[in-house]
Amino acid sequence: MNGMKLKYWLIVFLLLPTVADAQRTRMKKKDSNAKGTIFAYWGYNRSAYTKSDIRFVGPNYDFTLAEAIAKDRPEPFSTSAYFNFQNLTVPQFNARIGYYFKEHWALSVGYDHLKYIYDDNNSVYLSGYIGSGVDEVTSWEGTYSGEPVTTQNDYFHYENSDGLNYLRLELTRTDNFIQLGGKDQFVLSSNLGLSAGPILSFNDFNFAGDHDRRTISLSGYGFSANAGLRFEFFRHVFLQTNMAVGFHHQLRVRTRPNDSSSFARHSYGFAEADVALGFLFYIKSKNGCDSCPTW
Repeated sequence: MNGMKLKYWLIVFLLLPTVADAQRTRMKKKDSNAKGTIFAYWGYNRSAYTKSDIRFVGPNYDFTLAEAIAKDRPEPFSTSAYFNFQNLTVPQFNARIGYYFKEHWALSVGYDHLKYIYDDNNSVYLSGYIGSGVDEVTSWEGTYSGEPVTTQNDYFHYENSDGLNYLRLELTRTDNFIQLGGKDQFVLSSNLGLSAGPILSFNDFNFAGDHDRRTISLSGYGFSANAGLRFEFFRHVFLQTNMAVGFHHQLRVRTRPNDSSSFARHSYGFAEADVALGFLFYIKSKNGCDSCPTW
């Protein structure tokens, strides 16, 4: 009988660490940057661009406007523009969905809807060739080599206002560095990321008496680096700020809808700032394995 009791207490003694470990696993809290977490967000942005040399090619012309200035075009704030579901895509916006494939590391795909507006009254330098009779408004004709000109919106304009759309894949590193409240209900995290992807352009072009709008083309590519902060509420909602710098190379921006040989080409640096509202979803069970989001 004493032998049976001894075996019983020995088994209990051996199992206690296992039971305790299981209990600790159940008590662990969710970790928003652990493997198995999905996030999605929507926000709005501002952007700025370096000067660029824009080459324009079309029927009987091939010229470059050097040191061209461009800017974005933010939508004036109004409830109808920013809070009406039908108008959500009118302002400059960001949308993204991602997945933490490893602790701290996420892959995401998204859509940065930027706007690139060639500045009116642009003082640029004209080089290249414009054939006789191509544009009777500007009187540009012949061969040029760095001649200073000032363009006017009435007879020359170029913009991607319906979208300089940067469709980018991003690799992100997230680290929590401030955690407050019971069960860490409020968390401040840092995000560092690298991105690359194609550019989808919706182009407006006014030259030689023809003004074409919304000419669509897959015009080039971009890459960028970004840093930001994420403030989480109750582990499921977050506000995020982000700053990015990068480079766009638009190899062939189609300028005429019915003429594939007409295009613009240029490259430039850019900076972007955005603010977004997002949500976190946990798809792993709370007590599965070491790689699952913890509780």
